[in-house]
Amino acid sequence: MAKPIRLDRDARGVATLRLTRADRHNALDAAMIAELAAACAALATDPAVRVVVLAAAGKSFCAGGDLGWMRDQMVATAQERAAGARRIATTLGALDRLPKPLIGRIQGPAFGGGIGLMSVCDAAVGAVGATFALTEVRLGLIPAVISPYVIRRIGEPNARRMMLSARIFDSHEAVRLGLLSRVVKPDALDNAVEEELAPFLQVAPGAVEKTKRLIRGQAGVIDPARVEASIAALVEAWQDAEADAGIRAFFAREKPPWAQAD
Repeated sequence: MAKPIRLDRDARGVATLRLTRADRHNALDAAMIAELAAACAALATDPAVRVVVLAAAGKSFCAGGDLGWMRDQMVATAQERAAGARRIATTLGALDRLPKPLIGRIQGPAFGGGIGLMSVCDAAVGAVGATFALTEVRLGLIPAVISPYVIRRIGEPNARRMMLSARIFDSHEAVRLGLLSRVVKPDALDNAVEEELAPFLQVAPGAVEKTKRLIRGQAGVIDPARVEASIAALVEAWQDAEADAGIRAFFAREKPPWAQAD
């Protein structure tokens, strides 16, 4: 079975952490989450790594939760749901605390958890034509474990607008929201990522680590209590009748009962 991620390092100290489930739009499943956590731990302690690029294979950056994972959640116990949510939250937290600059290369659509991954990047470059949405409420769910990072990145007013409506927005709006640093044509994306990461290779690695830690402390730490509250909120949402109706409608390719006719 192919690995869900690939980790490469070059001679300059640039590591590329690439999601490789292109046939599944790089949707997050248990194996990918575990591999991301392991890679993050390795990168954090590798003195040769100066910068990390978070990228993805195929046309999509990350479609959010894997469909198989969603099916499993429909029949899981509350404890099992909490454990799964905690694994996602722990991995996002590790990426957020990575002591190296983390640059997102966003070549295509990102939904739900994909926006969570974007939100823990220190900078992200996106391609024209990429689309984004926080779609959880369409399914009767909530964007729980990603919410501390997304709200910190885009601010409460924007979070209210995007999380409550689940509307799709483009890469230019993603720049205005602060999810992307800049947007370029698809064929210019690699050059733009190089331009974004190049300055990090000219500064002191130890000072970068200390400064990143300083910024987190000054901006407010996402503490364990906040993470646990987000996990509990997601477990509660899964137990609600709306989630059951929404997920079943999604798999049946039908409109959920609350969706009005076009």
